[in-house]
Amino acid sequence: MINRVLRGEGFDPYFNLSLEEMLVETHPGGCTLYLWQNKNTVVIGKHQNAWRECRTELLEKEGGFLARRMSGGGAVYHDLGNLNFTFVADRELYDVKRQLGVILEAVRSFGIDAEFSGRNDLVTKEGAKFSGNAFRLTRTTGMHHGTILVNVDMGMLSRYLAPSQEKMAAKGVQSVRSRVCNLKELFKGMTIGSMADSVQAAFTKEYGEIRTLHMEELDRERIEELYKKYSSWEWRMGETPDFDTEISKRFAWGNIDLQLKLADGIIKSCRVYSDAMDEQFVESIAPTLTGCRYIKKDMAKRIAGLGGQQAEDIAAWLMEE
Repeated sequence: MINRVLRGEGFDPYFNLSLEEMLVETHPGGCTLYLWQNKNTVVIGKHQNAWRECRTELLEKEGGFLARRMSGGGAVYHDLGNLNFTFVADRELYDVKRQLGVILEAVRSFGIDAEFSGRNDLVTKEGAKFSGNAFRLTRTTGMHHGTILVNVDMGMLSRYLAPSQEKMAAKGVQSVRSRVCNLKELFKGMTIGSMADSVQAAFTKEYGEIRTLHMEELDRERIEELYKKYSSWEWRMGETPDFDTEISKRFAWGNIDLQLKLADGIIKSCRVYSDAMDEQFVESIAPTLTGCRYIKKDMAKRIAGLGGQQAEDIAAWLMEE
């Protein structure tokens, strides 16, 4: 079993996300750690509504990039004060707790006390978030990626991200900026390079001998193919179809926003936006509701049939709606 580490060389978000997906597609076994950075980028979750999560026009007017990743979860801001990490592992080796342990070990090596909190956050002992995480599972592979805020421009983070007031209230905070922190505030000498070295050292300590993966070994043809997807308007912004009615609700595990097109009392099409971590569940909602009568008990019954706590929560909400 070979464990590998790859250090990114460029700051183009569409290239970096394409490379990441290529690593998932071609994973040879063991665990791979990929460390990378994006320049002036808002990255939204796979099922989020770009228009509502980000001040898109302002971002692009000021030379920034909007990107959409292949995992669920919420929107994040990347600049060169942020270090991104990706773990790609066989399903039997994939272990989120173990992977987060690598990041926590790296942070603690600077004398900073930190822990895992909530759905997907790493926080200081004071509760300030410095890392958000998201996940994706395929039949054979698990992918876990996240951020480490070292010295991010918090003014730009607040300038470009536009979370709903409902979302902020659910987290008990007044602003995006008030609940995040840069690790450099806690260890003045920290740099992106020193943090990357510490993550790699912690990865080696946890997983044993590793091999350095070089850019020239990668499938550049496949990366170029994926680049066309990640940089496209269709992938980044998504369709904006007409709809007849919209209903939304925030749950403990994320928000659900349903945009429905109706004809003769039947749901003809459904668009689902969500920052829920379980992207496979989110993708199952639209086909489940399509063709259903626009009657709350019928909709609730179909959703409940998907199984699981999230389905139960949505079904109960639909009965109340």
